[in-house]
Amino acid sequence: MFESLGRSLVRWRWAVIGLWAVIGVVAALRAGDTVGMLELRGSANSPTEARVADSLLSARFSRPISEFFAVTVQGPARMTTGIPGQLLDSLLAAAEAQPFVSGVVSVRSTRDSSFVARDGRTTFFLVALSPRRSDSIAAAVAPVRQAFDSVLRRFPDRDAYSVLVTGRAPLDLDIRQVSAEDAHRNERKLVPITLAILVLAFGALVAAFLPIVVGVMAIAIALTLVGLLATITPMSVFVLNMISMIGLGVGIDYSLLVITRFREEMNAGMRPDEAAIHTFKTAGHAVMVSGMTVVVGFGALLLTPLTETRSVGIAGLVVVAVAVLLATTLLPALLSLLGRNIDRPRWLARRLAWYHRPQIWERWARTLSRHPYRALAIGGLTIATLTLPVINLRIGLPSRHWWPEETEAGAGIATLERMGMSGYIQPVRVVIDFPEGTSATSATALRGLRKLSDTLRTDTRIRDVKSLVDIAPGTGLLEYSLLYSEPDTVRARYPDFLDAYLGTEGRATLVDVILSDTTSLTTAMDVVKDIRGIVGSDEIRQLRGATIKVGGYVASSLDFQSLLLKRFPLIIALILGVTALMLAIVFKSVLVPIKAVVMNSLSVAATFGLIVLVFQQGIGGSIFGIDGPTSAIFVLVPVIVFAVVFGLSMDYEVFLLARIKEAYDRTGDNTLATREGLSATASVITSAALIMIAVFGAFAFARILVMQFVGFGLAVAVLLDATIIRMVLVPSLMQIAGSWNWWPGVRRKREEK
Repeated sequence: MFESLGRSLVRWRWAVIGLWAVIGVVAALRAGDTVGMLELRGSANSPTEARVADSLLSARFSRPISEFFAVTVQGPARMTTGIPGQLLDSLLAAAEAQPFVSGVVSVRSTRDSSFVARDGRTTFFLVALSPRRSDSIAAAVAPVRQAFDSVLRRFPDRDAYSVLVTGRAPLDLDIRQVSAEDAHRNERKLVPITLAILVLAFGALVAAFLPIVVGVMAIAIALTLVGLLATITPMSVFVLNMISMIGLGVGIDYSLLVITRFREEMNAGMRPDEAAIHTFKTAGHAVMVSGMTVVVGFGALLLTPLTETRSVGIAGLVVVAVAVLLATTLLPALLSLLGRNIDRPRWLARRLAWYHRPQIWERWARTLSRHPYRALAIGGLTIATLTLPVINLRIGLPSRHWWPEETEAGAGIATLERMGMSGYIQPVRVVIDFPEGTSATSATALRGLRKLSDTLRTDTRIRDVKSLVDIAPGTGLLEYSLLYSEPDTVRARYPDFLDAYLGTEGRATLVDVILSDTTSLTTAMDVVKDIRGIVGSDEIRQLRGATIKVGGYVASSLDFQSLLLKRFPLIIALILGVTALMLAIVFKSVLVPIKAVVMNSLSVAATFGLIVLVFQQGIGGSIFGIDGPTSAIFVLVPVIVFAVVFGLSMDYEVFLLARIKEAYDRTGDNTLATREGLSATASVITSAALIMIAVFGAFAFARILVMQFVGFGLAVAVLLDATIIRMVLVPSLMQIAGSWNWWPGVRRKREEK
């Protein structure tokens, strides 16, 4: 079947090349449009507690501060008086004039000194927005920034002032921009680096350019297809860098295998057409099997409940499928036309011939075959040592570098942190909905709110609590009861506060928990758990019968984490089971798939250990711009790294096993087949690994921390897999197992003969 397909491919090569050329041009023109179609925020397909809290805020409050910008203003003098005070008033007026702004909370409206830094030269205010879809809120960022810039330009000494707009939507928008910039920047950097490695691998410029063409086309076509899918299902902005990494990596990886095999066939005396057909039959088959194993990992991500992970799964399926199609259709068609021209210029091949000499790898293979147990022990001990830090793995929001500090929104967060007010950006939001007939301002309800507020304030991780009983510090419950008994009076005195913290029907109320400046995002997740424990324990009897939901950014992240971790065992089982089944069918063996699954699991475990060591514990993190331990690893990282690494590791497993099996079928000698397979694929695996490490490693220096996690993890996994796993452990085990590697398929074959 493969030979027939290969002959058809060569016969219709001009049509194949023309079709891909048209697709490539269209993709190049349309790929850039995808960026603006991607979702900025994640979501879950389950009604989490935080989502319910957000829904209650939107539905039960007239002007909820559920979506808001935080605007920091810095100047040369005290910001509440003189010209700086006039600037502040002008900025507040400009914010209130925006049609999508529902209210502004500042030192002017609340007389709360916490809105101003101790030196008086820095202040901030909150701009509450009308509830809309997340991306509509993001569309309001640019007009607000432009309005503030216009105000600033009218003031003298405007260069002495700094006005920064931050908050969830500005951060999301800046992250989208940074992600796109990082993807383009890394692609530009990686092309020459990759080309240099390919020139070394092939010893020829023509052969080296072909994988670059395949990799770049895979990225452009995948981006275009993801843009089309984004009109049907939400796709996260997170896929931008993933498509760049995976597309360039696997596209070049598969091309390297195909071109290397084509040159082998040409050197064996075949004509270009026959060499292309035989390459499709052998290397093309290996690429398809390898692609299917990678697809299994990405396909498992579709079972996750989060937009981010499902998006990565869909994008991975698309980009790997495109790369496989390009490597098995366009590449053989081009090779059949080029023939010996892929070796040009020939003088370069002569100078780099040393890299392709198999003697080094043959000697290595013979050494392994003589001492397989020793090699197995040394390799296993190395992997175990690298895996050891994984016992300290902590899943959660990282304590530092979570927001890109080079952006305006990131700089705004840094300003708030210096003021000790960063907790205002991500408050823990406790929404309390009292039963029908019970008012949130009744004496009983106020006693319950006061007890809750007092309990929360005893926690040193909490800086402040905002609620109906915290509107004026030092006020007693009796005074609050009298105050709320006259609704018109309290609304006249505190209109913005009342709209934000008391529902329209009077039954729902909001309690905002402001975390202290020493409380990191990692610790904040523990605070959310404790708050949920307090409100769910029925210890505050005045709140019994009320519906209480805890929301906010940290609570939402905690809910997403819980959902994803519940699905993780299923994802692991699915990837292991399906991959093992596929390999068992392809190689007609029981031992080969078991060994492959175990080896890949060891590679993933060691990768997790190094991620914990470098990022969570901060050992060597300064290389990647991390000035201290992150204290935790974001939940997406182990899930995505496991799914992607397991699939990519199978690339080299399939490449190696396919050649060993091919040699074994021809010779019947397992020792000889292992040596031959290792020496034939070692240079290919090494070159492919160098390219993968360069591609993934570049993203370890990205400005988005989660991409640093993933880029580092993938680069390390490929390094371990191409060295210790594929060059030491796998050949050693193949040598030890002998003919049992191919049981029962070979026995059946011989019995049939």
